[in-house]
Amino acid sequence: MTTTIVVVLIIGWIVIGLVAGLWMARHGHDPMWTLIAVVLGPLFVPIALERVQRRPGLAAFGSSGAPPQRPATAGLRVLVGVDGSAESERGLAAARRLFGPYCALLVLAEVVHFEAAEAVTSNDVDAASRRLAELASRADIAGVVHTEVLAGPPGPTLRGFAEEQDMDLLVVGRRGRGLSTRLLGSVSADIIEHSRVPVLVIEPGDNRSGERTAVADDTAQR
Repeated sequence: MTTTIVVVLIIGWIVIGLVAGLWMARHGHDPMWTLIAVVLGPLFVPIALERVQRRPGLAAFGSSGAPPQRPATAGLRVLVGVDGSAESERGLAAARRLFGPYCALLVLAEVVHFEAAEAVTSNDVDAASRRLAELASRADIAGVVHTEVLAGPPGPTLRGFAEEQDMDLLVVGRRGRGLSTRLLGSVSADIIEHSRVPVLVIEPGDNRSGERTAVADDTAQR
């Protein structure tokens, strides 16, 4: 076997593993799997195929429990996706400013990867719960505030939760374009394209134009 063939096989092995690992990360799994995938190469593909079958779920309710159902809240129900970033906090600030006086239910949700939710003790889930509790304490609205930690790929998990909980609006902040966005996919783009619940996307801040927003409703998706 020539050196060229060996090099090609090694590169192919690594590329197959890398693609499988990134595919898993995009479907809500710990990006650290990518390191294992690169080593295992094609042997990792069956593992990836099995794990991406998992469906989004709840990792932890907030202190106030599950959100009340529609009959208990006769006003606007808003879900805000947060992740500790400045962009997500900008989304929450916009939701409070625009809908606070009319909001009967505000749900703040952060999404962690599946492995964090499955661990017996999880620093990721605990940290998300603390961030949400701190944000909820500052969310001055007319109605009630609930927090949820969800597990899965961020885009599908948020829009699935919004549909299940009969939310009237889903608010997310969009990050600027970068390498991670191209490799792992844009959460806001996924939500805009596939959500059946009306969506408000808060664009990144701009020193020249200030905060900009983009709105997509369910009729625009069809």
